[in-house]
Amino acid sequence: MLSHLQFKRSPALIPLIAVSLSLASCSANSKNVNTVSLIGAGASFPAPLYQRWIADYNQVNPHVEINYQSLGSSVGIQQLIDGTVDFAGSDIGITHEQVAKIKRGAIALPMTASSVVLAYNVPNIPNNLKLSRQVYTDIFLGKITNWNDPRIASANPGIQLPNLPIQVIHRTDGSGTTSVLTEHFSAISPEWKNKVGAGRSIQWPVGIAARGNEGVTAQIQQTVGAIGYVEYVYATHNKLPVAALENKSGNYIIPTPESVAKTLEAVKLPTDTLIAFIADPIAAESYPIVTYTWLLTYKKYPDPAKAQTIQNFVNWAVTEGQKSSLELGYIPLSPKVVSQVKSAAQHIEK
Repeated sequence: MLSHLQFKRSPALIPLIAVSLSLASCSANSKNVNTVSLIGAGASFPAPLYQRWIADYNQVNPHVEINYQSLGSSVGIQQLIDGTVDFAGSDIGITHEQVAKIKRGAIALPMTASSVVLAYNVPNIPNNLKLSRQVYTDIFLGKITNWNDPRIASANPGIQLPNLPIQVIHRTDGSGTTSVLTEHFSAISPEWKNKVGAGRSIQWPVGIAARGNEGVTAQIQQTVGAIGYVEYVYATHNKLPVAALENKSGNYIIPTPESVAKTLEAVKLPTDTLIAFIADPIAAESYPIVTYTWLLTYKKYPDPAKAQTIQNFVNWAVTEGQKSSLELGYIPLSPKVVSQVKSAAQHIEK
């Protein structure tokens, strides 16, 4: 891997299987409108925002057809390598080794950012239950198995924790969200790093598997005593309580736009790849598990119309599209990152 880091729409936004809308490219002086079709797949993390962008873009560009399937970062990257999509979504960018497999080259463009949260389903337990770094890694290691464990209780005085088994929910598919979470776990827990490690797909010590952010969210909702990891917008849209996590400074931080933005301030995107991560932010007000998410395009497109349409959509998404990011629970790109993305998108060859 390269170097390290309320939503007011219809419930139909989640789960997202695919979005197909007619979007477009035509000359203002031409009587004949040429439809351009784009196919994309990948990360479920940004899928609700991509759906919104596609719908909004359609209002002003009604003659481009875009289909984005929420299948996980691993699937998106592989389909880009195989040449079966026009673009991909990934929460982990793309590695040098993967780019080397793509004859047409690839460009990674950060489009938005958000947090990975630990959501839970425990009767009569309020939102923002405090979980220390040791506690939440030990839960996913299978070492803390009951909600009334003294180590959970010590950080939450006054809360009556139930005598209820903990049910860990995790991803079964190759997932950028999993990679972000496990990189963080590996950074804060030597035991996790040595026994489990980090990656898009790992051998989980305990838990029930589900596919996509959509599947994990649904499994948490259905399972009393559950705790699992999902992108922020999936938890908030489905009204799941989320934990306040202890950060490196020892503060318990609730995932908010402000705490996520604090984390992003420490992420410096290199100009050559625009890919960077921060596994364990040090700022006192930083939420500890945050990532950008990337749109992966080819560098070269045989069809000039597709190249121009991809470039147009990216430029729209990082400007006009950013206005809806915060509304849906994502973090708008900073002006500096917007400038970097627009500059990188100019390298898409027509």
